[in-house]
Amino acid sequence: MKRPFAIVLVVLATAGVFAGLVHAVLVAAHVSEPAATTVSGLTLRRLWATIAAVLALVGLVIGGLALKRPVSRFGSASGPLGAIMALAAGLVAAANGGLNVAVATGGPGTGNGVVGGAAAFVLGLAAAAMGWIALARSRRTAELRRTT
Repeated sequence: MKRPFAIVLVVLATAGVFAGLVHAVLVAAHVSEPAATTVSGLTLRRLWATIAAVLALVGLVIGGLALKRPVSRFGSASGPLGAIMALAAGLVAAANGGLNVAVATGGPGTGNGVVGGAAAFVLGLAAAAMGWIALARSRRTAELRRTT
């Protein structure tokens, strides 16, 4: 009974930290004020932000797999492929999310995709960090294999 409760607490804490970081990015970019009139539906900038956020999520999943199984998940001959893919996906997503927030002219509800862009920025940085850690781990294990 204690383990599910701990998992729920970790998920809630992670969601709270994520929401706080997204809000901090919006405040830092001066686009945290909601719009007076809201735009509903999918706009081009919202699509751009959504694609960047999905790319960041894919980078997080690949980075998690690369950390869990550094070599075997992507084939025995691939080496640090998963780590490099996670690092690249994270950097591309963070750059696109940051660019989307930087060119936005209004806050949430204006159709600029600022919330998705901020989410892509935060998740992209997390994916890049996971990829970087996995890449460092794969290089360290490769050096250990050569010395033994």
